[in-house]
Amino acid sequence: MKKFNIRKVLDGLTAAAASSSSSSQPGQRPPDSDIVETLCSEHFQLCKTVRHGFPYQPSAMAFDPVQKILAIGTQTGSLRLFGRPGVECYCQHDSAAGVIQLQFLINEGALVSALADDTLHLWNLRQKRPAILHSLKFNKERITFCHLPFQSKWLYVGTERGNVHIVNVESFTLSGYVIMWNKAIELSSKTHPGLIVHISDNPMDEGKLLIGFESGTLVLWDLKSKKGEYRYSYDEAIHSVAWHHEGKQFVCSHSDGSLTIWNVKSPIRPAQIITPHGKLPKDGKKAEPCKPILKVEYRTCKSGDPFIIFSGGLSYDTVGRRPCLTVMHGKTTAVLEMDYPIVDFLTLCETPYPSDFQEPYAVVVLLEKDLVVVDLGQNGYPIFENPYPLDIHESPVTCCEYFADCPVDLIPALYSVGAKQKRQGYSKKEWPINGGNWGLGTQSYPEIIITGHADGSLKFWDASAITLQVLYKMKTSKVFEKSRNKEEKPNTDIVDEDPYAIQIITWCPESRMLCVAGVSAHVIVYKFSRQEVTTEAIQMLEIRLLYEINDLESPETDQIPSLGAPCQGPNSQTANSQSHPSTSSSSSDGLRDNVPCLKIRSTPLKQGAGYQAEVVIQLVWVNGEPPQQISSLAVNSSYGLLVFGNCNGIAMVDYIQKTVLLNLGTIELYGSNDPYQRQPKSPRKTRQTSGGLCDINEGSTNLDDRCKSPTSAKMSRKLSLPTELKPDLELAFRSKTRDQRLNHLFEGTKQLKKKIWNMTSLCAHFFNVKDNSFSRSRSSSVTSIDKESREAITALHFCETYTRKADTCTSPCLWVGTTLGTVLVIVLNLPPGGEQRLTQPVIVSPSGTILRLKGAILRIAFLDTTGSLINPAHEPWREPNVQEEKDDKDKCRKLRPVSVSPSSSQEINETQYAVICSEKQAKVISLPSQNCIYKHNITETSFVLRADIVGLNGSICLACFCANGHIMTFSLPSLRPLLDVNYLPLTDMRIARTFCFTNNGQALYLVSPTEIQRITYSQSTCENLQEMLGELFTPVETPEAPNRGFFKGLFGGGAQSLDREELFGESAAGKPSRSLAQHIPGTGGIEGVKGAASGVAGELARARIALDERGQKLSELEERTAAMLYSADTFSKHAHEMMLKCKDKKWYQF
Repeated sequence: MKKFNIRKVLDGLTAAAASSSSSSQPGQRPPDSDIVETLCSEHFQLCKTVRHGFPYQPSAMAFDPVQKILAIGTQTGSLRLFGRPGVECYCQHDSAAGVIQLQFLINEGALVSALADDTLHLWNLRQKRPAILHSLKFNKERITFCHLPFQSKWLYVGTERGNVHIVNVESFTLSGYVIMWNKAIELSSKTHPGLIVHISDNPMDEGKLLIGFESGTLVLWDLKSKKGEYRYSYDEAIHSVAWHHEGKQFVCSHSDGSLTIWNVKSPIRPAQIITPHGKLPKDGKKAEPCKPILKVEYRTCKSGDPFIIFSGGLSYDTVGRRPCLTVMHGKTTAVLEMDYPIVDFLTLCETPYPSDFQEPYAVVVLLEKDLVVVDLGQNGYPIFENPYPLDIHESPVTCCEYFADCPVDLIPALYSVGAKQKRQGYSKKEWPINGGNWGLGTQSYPEIIITGHADGSLKFWDASAITLQVLYKMKTSKVFEKSRNKEEKPNTDIVDEDPYAIQIITWCPESRMLCVAGVSAHVIVYKFSRQEVTTEAIQMLEIRLLYEINDLESPETDQIPSLGAPCQGPNSQTANSQSHPSTSSSSSDGLRDNVPCLKIRSTPLKQGAGYQAEVVIQLVWVNGEPPQQISSLAVNSSYGLLVFGNCNGIAMVDYIQKTVLLNLGTIELYGSNDPYQRQPKSPRKTRQTSGGLCDINEGSTNLDDRCKSPTSAKMSRKLSLPTELKPDLELAFRSKTRDQRLNHLFEGTKQLKKKIWNMTSLCAHFFNVKDNSFSRSRSSSVTSIDKESREAITALHFCETYTRKADTCTSPCLWVGTTLGTVLVIVLNLPPGGEQRLTQPVIVSPSGTILRLKGAILRIAFLDTTGSLINPAHEPWREPNVQEEKDDKDKCRKLRPVSVSPSSSQEINETQYAVICSEKQAKVISLPSQNCIYKHNITETSFVLRADIVGLNGSICLACFCANGHIMTFSLPSLRPLLDVNYLPLTDMRIARTFCFTNNGQALYLVSPTEIQRITYSQSTCENLQEMLGELFTPVETPEAPNRGFFKGLFGGGAQSLDREELFGESAAGKPSRSLAQHIPGTGGIEGVKGAASGVAGELARARIALDERGQKLSELEERTAAMLYSADTFSKHAHEMMLKCKDKKWYQF
C-alpha cells in the first residue's frame, strides 16, 4: 500500500498559492516520495557581491597619500575605491549624476564627492561598505571646483558665478564666510571673470588663498583681512594652477598650450612663459599656439631638479598623434604617449604636507579606458604592472561563462601556462597603491570566469573568493589567415566587422575540452596541453547546412503530438564533408557558393602551452547566401563528439576521426512525426553544388525519405533551397507569437522592443560596444515573416538516458531543443574504445521521441532516482602531446569505450527525470515513461532569457532570469518556487547577453562595457559577505610635519598656520544664507551597523557607531547650548544698554 505523504500535499498547496500557473498532474508523481528536497526559500537571498573591471566613463580621481587608497568617480555617479590588489569597493550615488571632483580627508577614512547636480556628499570609508554620512545640495549656484587643505575641516567650494563658499565637513553646513567675485577682482574691471577653475592655499601661509578664474585672472585672497592682496592677469584662459612648495612661485596652464610661472609678489607679468610643444619662430616672437594644457603639477625634490608634469599642450600639426603626458625634469622633456584620452592624473609623493619637498615617485594617469601608473624613479619612466582586473574590455566582451566549484588542479594548470605570456619591461618596484586589508574569505572552492571577445580572444579569470585575476589568454584568430590590406577582406558579409568575434563558449572543466563558436559561422575545438607544439596543417571540415520552410507559429498548446513508429533505417556513416574542399567560389550564375567565410591558415602554426586547436569547422556559403550564425553548441569528451545548430539545422562532428556524422535540416529531425504542416518552398531553381552534396527538388522529398536514417548515404543529400535570411540581429528564428509577447512586455517603447528583440533571440549574437548596439549584417530581400519562420536549434545536451518509452536500459544520446518548443532525441551508437574507436564509425539515428513545451527550449538536464544531477560523461584530462612511442598506448587508454550494454546500464526501476526549461515554462518528465510529473509556467507576460540547473547546499535547483528583470529559482524535481525577486529591469541588452548562473549560488553579468557585476542568490553567502570584503581604512599614523629649522622658527620663515575655526565659525562669520544650500542627513552610520551586523564584530560595530552618533549628538547639543548662551548674553547686553539709555527719560520723551 502506498504511503500517504503529507509533505507533498503541503508543497503542492504552497506552490499553488505562489503561482496559479504551477501544476502537478495527479497520478504521475515520482515513484517516488523518496526524493527529499532539502532546499527551501530560507536558503535564498539575492544581493550584489562585488564589481570587477575598469570604471565605465571615468570623470574624476583622488588619492590618499597616507592610506594609499585611490578613488575614481564616473559620469554615471558611481565610485570605485582601490587599495592593494584584491581590495576593491564599489559605491553608487542615488542621483546617478556625474562625479566632477573627489577630495579625500587624508588619513581620516572619509571622502568628499562633488556631483554635476551641485551636491556634495561625505562618504564614510571606515566600514566595509562605504555609505554617505552627509549631503549638501546647492540651490542657487553651480559647483565648479573644490579644495580641502590637508588636516583642515573647512572645504572651499568655487562656483560658476565666481564665488567661493566654505563648508564645514564635520557638520556639512555652510559658513557665513563668503568670497564674492566682485570683491575679489579689480574694482576697475567691468566684466565678470568667469567661473572658478582653481582654489588652493599658499603652502607657507594658510591665510592666503589663490583663486583662479576661467578668464585668466588670479587673485591671492587674504582670509583674515577679507581682501585681495595680489591680482594676476593673463590674456589666455586658465585650466589649472600648481604651487612650488616654498609658496613663492606658482605655475598656470593655459588654453594656448603655454605655461606661465609667476612670482607671488610680482603680479604685473609672469616671471617666465613656456610653450613646451610650440615651435619658436626665428624672429624670437611668441611661440605658435598649441592645444590646451588641461592640467599641470609642480613637484620638487631635495636632491634634484623639480618635476613639471602636464597633460595636453601638443602642437596642432601633430594630427593623429595619441594623447600624451609630458614630464619636464631639469633639461629633459619626456613625452609619454597614451592609448586613450587622458581624463585626469595625480602625482604620488612621499609626504602629504604641501610645504615640504614632495619627492614624487609615480604618476597615476586615468585614461578613458585604462589606468596607468608611471614610475618616475627609473630611467625611461616605465609603467607599473597593473594588478587590478581592469583589462576585461581590452577587446569588447561578446559573451561570458561562469564556473564554480571547478577541479582544484585547474587554476594552477591555467596559471602555469598563463605565466609564460606575461609582458616584460615593467617597473621592478611594487605597486604603489597598497592600502587596506584583505577580507577573511570563507569560500574555498575554485571559481573560473571565461570571457569571449570581439577580436576572437578568450580570457580565463580566477574568480575565487570574490576576487578576479587573469590566468590565461588565447587568440582563436591565429588559425585563420589575416588579410594584409582592406582589399583582401575575407568573405565575412554576415558581419560588418570583427569576423572572429566569439559567440558561444562550451567548456568541460574535468576534461579541459574547449569549444568556441564565432560570428562567422565557425567552430573551433581545443585541447589543453602543457607542451608547445607546431601544427603543420590545421584540420578543417566544411559543412553545407541549408534548409528553408514555410511560415510557422509556435502553438500555445504544450501537448505531446501522437507519435508514429520510431524511424528505422540503416546505421551507416554519414558522408564526410571534409573530403570536399572549397574548389568553387561561385556558382554558374556568379553567386558565391561553397566557400567558408574565413580562410584557414596555410603555413605551420606554432601553438604555445595551453589550449591548442584540434579541428576547425566552418559552414559555407550556399547559392550566394552566407551561412547562418550558430545558435547552440555542445561537446562531449567521452563520446568524442561535437554538435551545433542554427536556424537551418543541425550538424554533428566526430572530432576524433575528423568526420561529419550528421548534417540535417531541422524538419528532417522529425521524420514522419512532424506535428507541423510544412511545405518547403523555393523562389528559384535549385542547382547542383560543387561540393559533392547533391540537391533534390521539392517534389522528390516525401515523408518516407525523411523517416530514413539520417546517417544513410541517401540522406547525406540536403535540400539546398535558397534562403534570403542573413544573420542580422533581428529575431532570426522566432515565431510570430514572440512579437506579440514583446509588444505586451515593452508596450509603446519601439526602440527598446527592437533591442530586446535582437538580444533575446537565442542565436548567439555579436554585440558592438562601440555604438552600444548590435552589428547588423547586410540583409537581402527577405520579409520579416520569412525571418521568423525558421525553427532553430537552441539547446543541445549529450547524456546517457532512456531514449524511448520501451527502453529497459540507458544509452548514449543527444537531446535537441528548438525555438518551437520541441525536444527531439537522437540515439548514438558508439564503437568500442581503443583502436576501434579510431577506425569504426559512430552510428547516429533518430529515436522518434518528441516532447513539447511552450516557447523556445533553453536548458535540458537529467536527474537520477535520488534527485541528483546526472552530469554528462567525460574523460579525465591527460596530456595529449605525449612521446611518439607511447601514442598508441595512451590513445587506447584515453579513448575507453562508452558501454551501452544492458549489463552495465540502469534497470527500468531506476527511473530518471528529464528537466526541460523553455522561455515560458519548465517541465520534469519521468523516463522512460515520458510522463510529465511536474510542470510550472514560469511567466505569462515575459520570457526567460537564461536558465541553468545549479547546485546549492548539497542539492540542486533551477535558476531563471527573465526579461522583466525577475530572478527566480525552483526546487527540483517538484518545481516549487523558492525565490522570485525583481532584481533589475532589462534596460540594457548587454545584461541579457551575458547573464549566467553557476553553482553555490553565484551569478554574474556585464553591467557596462568594461565591468562585470557578480551577485549571489545564496543566503549563506550573503551572511558571510561582510567578512569576505576587504577593509579600505586601516589605522596609520600621520607622518610628522616638516621641521621648520632653527632660523625659520626664530625669524618666522616657516609655514604659518591659520585658526580657521575662529575665522569661519558662526561667531565671526555669521550665519549663512538658508536658501543657498540644503543639508541632507545621510545613512552612513545606520548602513555601517547593518553591514557589520552579519559579521563577527557586529555588536562591537553597532556599539562603536552608536557611541559615535551619541558623541556627535552631544557635540551638536553642546554647540547649540553655546549658541543659546551667546544669544542670551547678547540679548542681556542689549537690554542693559537700553535700560541705561532710557532710565532718565520721562514718559513723554519716548
